[in-house]
Amino acid sequence: MFPTRLDSSLAYDIAKALIDGFNRHYRLFRTESARAKHRFETADWHGQQRAQRERIEFYDLRVREASMRLEREFKAGEQPMEIWHQVKLHYIGLLVDHHQPELAETFFNSVTTKILHRSYFQNDFIFIRPAVSTEYIENGETEKRPTYHAYYPDPSGNNLAEVLLKLVQDFDLRREFVDLPADVALVAQAMKDVLGDVKLRANFQIQVLSSLFFRNKGAYIVGKLINGYNEFPFALPVLYTPGETQLAIDAILFGQDDLLMLFSYARAYFMVDMEIPSAYVQFLRSMMPLKPRNELYSALGLAKQGKTLFYRDFLFHLRHSSDKFRIAPGIKGMVMLVFDLPSFPYVFKVIKDFYPPPKETSREQIKGKYLLVKQHDRVGRMADTLEYSEVAFPRSRFTDELMQEIEKFAPSQLEVSDRDGDGQLEVILKHVYIERRMIPLNIHLQEAFDAGGSDPSNTSPAAVRARQQLEHGVNEYGNALKDLVAANIFPGDMLWKNFGITRHGKVVFYDYDEIEYITDCNFRRVPQARTEEEEMSGEVWYHVGPKDVFPETFGPFLLGNAAVKQVFMKHHADLLDMAFWQSHKERIQAGHVYDVFPYEQDKRFHPERAQG
Repeated sequence: MFPTRLDSSLAYDIAKALIDGFNRHYRLFRTESARAKHRFETADWHGQQRAQRERIEFYDLRVREASMRLEREFKAGEQPMEIWHQVKLHYIGLLVDHHQPELAETFFNSVTTKILHRSYFQNDFIFIRPAVSTEYIENGETEKRPTYHAYYPDPSGNNLAEVLLKLVQDFDLRREFVDLPADVALVAQAMKDVLGDVKLRANFQIQVLSSLFFRNKGAYIVGKLINGYNEFPFALPVLYTPGETQLAIDAILFGQDDLLMLFSYARAYFMVDMEIPSAYVQFLRSMMPLKPRNELYSALGLAKQGKTLFYRDFLFHLRHSSDKFRIAPGIKGMVMLVFDLPSFPYVFKVIKDFYPPPKETSREQIKGKYLLVKQHDRVGRMADTLEYSEVAFPRSRFTDELMQEIEKFAPSQLEVSDRDGDGQLEVILKHVYIERRMIPLNIHLQEAFDAGGSDPSNTSPAAVRARQQLEHGVNEYGNALKDLVAANIFPGDMLWKNFGITRHGKVVFYDYDEIEYITDCNFRRVPQARTEEEEMSGEVWYHVGPKDVFPETFGPFLLGNAAVKQVFMKHHADLLDMAFWQSHKERIQAGHVYDVFPYEQDKRFHPERAQG
């Protein structure tokens, strides 16, 4: 019931305490993000990784703090709904001139559902839709530090390198470049190549977001080149050269595809100092219209806002579709029950209640592995996951086969009821992970086999394309493993079915229940048999510890197909050698942090000079 009067001072006090809690959260979030610049300037890579992990926990900590304060000072959980409706209206009033209203609304939802023990889908007083616009928000820093800066080269284009030099220097990085004029000359030439011979129009300009984007060992300048009706999005990666005392612009990434790779859901979140995050998202959206807003918020480190927007998009899609949730195609997993909605580009994963041998794990251990991935640098090779509790789906949208599957393998996670009282049965899942849908790599390779890709004598155009698909998939699989090793990750279960291929052709790992740190693994060679009986034994006759790994045994599991084996051995034979894994483990233990690039090596200006 909508209140006709705001007559409760208690409601105002609760609303004020809530906005104070959010403001404290965003102040700490922004401060930690701003410190990334100093960590980059001092090459403090371990500090950068630690800050990225810890920042992910900020939100839940602040929600807990705010909830405890409201209970302690106002007995908030005991207040009637009439008070809470007034709380929401007072809160909206406090957001009128706020610079992060969309984030503050999500914070309100998190705190109130925690206090009142309600779920998102059944509350009529939370922010199901945004109440305050994020359009054209301005701040007091606008003159000094707007969301983006515009630079205007001469219409002839002759001073483009000079303008780019000023653009880079305006970020005030406190480290010298090896040769910044030479770097910006290369950038200017690349921009001229993209523009071609077209006439430079009156609006010819470069717009760049006013904060650097920090991740792993890189800093990125993000912007767009504008001429007439055309806009060309770009990013400039700034990296250290060997010795880590001087900087270089390593490449220029041009176009939406390059930017989508940089902002991939399979990479760690950026550290960006933003006063008005919605303005950053709007700018980025103009560069990447195919990128959902929820993924942009997540990429900027605002994962909770990403979850909120995803859930709104999901509900909207449900209202405008009629297909049914089904068991996901592919080989079923032993730990996860996976289902999807064919018209929606995500999969839903529920932890099963029991796991057949040889799996030895628990629900809490599996959740711990997924949290490890969330907090780790995913280096473009591990899919991000959205984690939800108490999620309701219309029962009418579930196939009977899927319901039987859940009832059989995850009954503890299932409730079927009309909890919200609307007369419609709902399937309520107590805990679910949601990931971007990819083509499983085993299916991708099987499609190549079916088209003649494993038959060298088949010279039809379809077979030639299939062989290229096979070679690319197997080579990318090896590249994915090597990137994971560089990030101190051992995937555990390395079967092809646990990897997927993205729309950009990148291979990404998505089965995390056996994941381990490389530094926790014990890499060994298979011992020499001491007797003929041991050599002929079909059983493992030597002792194997819980963290022991024998790389030379990967072959029989992975390389049964001759065509696959030929490609794998051509590009990645070293993955079957214990020395490869052990050498990486030792370097990581010694404190080395590897560079893992979100772009291809052939894009680099000076691959021989920049740190590799």
